[in-house]
Amino acid sequence: MAQRFGCLPGSLRQTAPGAIWLHAVSVGEALSSVELVRRLRAWLPGAPVFVSVTTVAGREVAEQKLASLADGIFYAPLDYCFAVRRVLRRLRPRLVVVLETEIWPNLWREGKRAGCALVVVNGRISDRAWPRYRRWRWFFGTVLGLADAVLAQDERSRQRYLELGAPPECVTVGGNLKFDFDPGRLRVPEAVAQFLERTAPEEVWIAASTMPPAEEGDPDEDEAVVEAFRQLAERRPRLLLVLAPRRPERFEQAARRLEEARVAFVRRSQLDEATRLPLPGVLLLDSIGELAALFQAADVVFMGGTLARRGGHNILEPGAFGRAVIVGPHMENFPAVIEEFRRREAVLEIRSAAELGGAVERVLNDESLRERLGERAREAAAAQQGATERAVQELATRYAEAVPRRVRAWPWRVGLWGLSLVWLAGGAMKRAAARARRVRLARPVISVGALSMGGAGKTSFTVWLARRLAERGLRPAVLLRGYRRKRGSLPLALAPDAQAPVELTGDEAQIHLRSGVAAVGIGRDRAKAGALVLERFLPDLFLLDDGFQHARLDRDLDIVLVDALDPGDEVFPLGRLREPLCALGRADVIVVSHSEALPHTQTVERLIRRYNRHAPVYRACRRPRAWVEAAGGARRPATEAPFVRPAAFCGLGQPASFWGTLDALGLKTVWRGEYPDHHRYRAEELRAIVEQARRSGADALVTTEKDLVNLPEGWQALLGEFPLYWLETELEVEQGQNLVELVATRATSTGGGGGPSTSQPVDD
Repeated sequence: MAQRFGCLPGSLRQTAPGAIWLHAVSVGEALSSVELVRRLRAWLPGAPVFVSVTTVAGREVAEQKLASLADGIFYAPLDYCFAVRRVLRRLRPRLVVVLETEIWPNLWREGKRAGCALVVVNGRISDRAWPRYRRWRWFFGTVLGLADAVLAQDERSRQRYLELGAPPECVTVGGNLKFDFDPGRLRVPEAVAQFLERTAPEEVWIAASTMPPAEEGDPDEDEAVVEAFRQLAERRPRLLLVLAPRRPERFEQAARRLEEARVAFVRRSQLDEATRLPLPGVLLLDSIGELAALFQAADVVFMGGTLARRGGHNILEPGAFGRAVIVGPHMENFPAVIEEFRRREAVLEIRSAAELGGAVERVLNDESLRERLGERAREAAAAQQGATERAVQELATRYAEAVPRRVRAWPWRVGLWGLSLVWLAGGAMKRAAARARRVRLARPVISVGALSMGGAGKTSFTVWLARRLAERGLRPAVLLRGYRRKRGSLPLALAPDAQAPVELTGDEAQIHLRSGVAAVGIGRDRAKAGALVLERFLPDLFLLDDGFQHARLDRDLDIVLVDALDPGDEVFPLGRLREPLCALGRADVIVVSHSEALPHTQTVERLIRRYNRHAPVYRACRRPRAWVEAAGGARRPATEAPFVRPAAFCGLGQPASFWGTLDALGLKTVWRGEYPDHHRYRAEELRAIVEQARRSGADALVTTEKDLVNLPEGWQALLGEFPLYWLETELEVEQGQNLVELVATRATSTGGGGGPSTSQPVDD
C-alpha cells in the first residue's frame, strides 16, 4: 500500500531528468502500451521509461510484458498533491503519457507545474462513463485544458472531449493502440504449446474475454459458452475449447461451472509435462497476458463482452491472425472497428446466447466460410493500424518542447525563496568585490562555465577544446580551483601527464592530467595559479574551467554550457542555478550539452534566446567510445562490452546522462548506485558496492572516469577478483570546427595583454 502513495520501490529511487512516465491503469492499457514503449525506447534509447498502474492484475501484466523495456514499474500514487509531487520529484519526467480515459486532476496539474509535457494517448470516453463526465463538465473542462495533446481513439471520442471543454486545437483522432497488433512478435507459451501437441485437437474454439451480466436480462457468457460447448461436444469428438474469462476473479467461478456441467477440463496454471486432457475438453486459461498469442492456434474465436451489455472487446487481435470471429450485438466500445468489419463482411454476428453454438458449428463445418472470414478480418485489422506511429510522432514533438522544473510544496517554496534571495545577494556582493580586484593574465583567457551546479559537462568540454586547440598548434593550459582538494592550499602548476594524488588536485584536475593535452594550474586564486603556469610552461592561452562566476580573473571569451536535460529554472536552493537565467546575457558562446538525450533542442535554444540573442549556439553530445579495464588498462569498443550483467555506480551532477548512455548501449544493469557529485569513495563504501554487486548477480562493476579517480587508495585490493571497467566517452560538437576557429581567433587577436608573465590589475 505504501507504493500507492508514491513511495517508490528501491529500483526507482533515482532522479532521472528527461524521463517518460507512462500511466497505464488497467490490464488492457498495460497490454496496449507494449508496442508504444518499444517504439519510444527505439526513438529515444537514453530516456528512462517508467510505467505506473493501479491494479494488481495490471502490475502483473506490466511486469510480464514490459520488464525488458521499462526502467521501472510501480503502483501509481493516489491523486493527492503530496503523493504526486513525491513521484514527480523522484522521476523528474519530461513527458507524462496518460492512456485512455483517466483524468486525474492533481496528477495533471502537478505535472504541468513541473514543466512536463502532458499527452493523452488512446483517449476514449465510453458510453457508460459519458453521462458522469458530462454531468461534471464544468470541472473536467478546466482539467482537460492542461493537456498539451489528446489523441482520441475515434471521431466520437474526439467530439466528447470537445464537449467536455478540451481545447479544439489539442484534440485529434489518433486511432487505437490496440489496433497496432503485430502477430509475428507473439509466441504460444511453451507449456501450452506442448499441451496442444500432446492433446492434438482437430478443432480449436477460443471463447475470449468472457464477461458476467452487466444488467438484468444479460446472459452470463461463461454459462453460455459452456452450454454451447456441451451441445457441440456431442458431435465433435476432437474439439478443444479454450475458455478465457476476462477477469481473474472469475477464474474460480468458471472452474466450478465446468465441474458442475461435468465437462473435462484442465487449468492453464496447473499444466505440466504429464498433463493430459480427454477430448472433447476445455483448457481454462486462468492466466493474464497469454490470450493474444493463443489466437494463432484457433479455428474460430468468440469475442466476449458482446452478448452481455459490456460494449465488446478488441476483435483486431484474432483478426490480425486471420481467424474467423464471432461477436454478439454489443460492440459499442469499438464503433469504428465493427463498422469496418461489417463493411468488409469480416465478422459473423449473432443476436443472442442461444445462437452461439450454431454459429461456431457453422464456421467449423464450412472451411471456405472460415477462410473467407479470416482473410477479410486480416485485411480489416491491417486497415485500422497506425496509431502507434502517430502517437510516437506526437510524443517526440512534445518531449522536445518540455522544460522540466522542480516541484515543491508552497510552504517549502516560501522558505527556500527567501534563502534564494540571500544567495543572490551574497553572490552579487562577492562578484562585485572580485571585480574591484580583477586582474588580467599576460595571455588570453577563455572561460568555460555554466549556470547550473554540476552536471553540465564543463570539464569534458574543456578537455575537448584543449585537444582541438593543440591540434591547431596552440599550447593551451587549464586553470581550475581544485574543488574538494584535501591537501595543500598553495597554487600548483603541473605538466601534462603529471602524476599527483587526487587529494592534492581534486578530481577534475585528474581528468585533465590524464588527457595529457595541457598544463594544469590549480588554486582558489586562479590568477596566481595562472601566473605560475605561465612562468613554467609558457602557454599560448588559458582555459578557465568552471569560470563563469569567477569575476576576479579577466577573460577574453565566455563560453557557457546549458544542460539539455535540465536547463534549470530557479536559483539555489529552490533549484540548481547559481545565477538566474538572465545571466546568460553575459555569454559570448553558448553550448547545449547532453544533446544526445534529445532528438531536437529547439526548445532549449528558444529558452536561451529569451536572454541572449547574439551569442552563437552549438550542440554537444557525448558518444561512448571504449570500455577500459581499470586495473590493467585493456580496452574494448563500447559496443563490445566484456561483461553481460554489470552493476553500475557513479557520483555525478547529472547521473541520468550515465544511465542513459548505458541504456543506449543496450546494457541491462542488475544494480545502480548513485552518489553525490565529486563523491570521494571510502574503503567501506567500495566494499559495500562490491558486495551489492555480488548479491545482484553482477559479473562486473562499471563506472565513469571521474569516479575512477575518486576511488580510495588501494582500491584494487578492495575489489579482489571482481572486475571494474570505466566508460571512455568522446565529445562531439556540432560545427565544432567553427567554434574552435572562433576561440583560436579570439585568443590570437587579443594577446591577453602580451606583457610580462605576472598578473596585471584591470580597471573596472
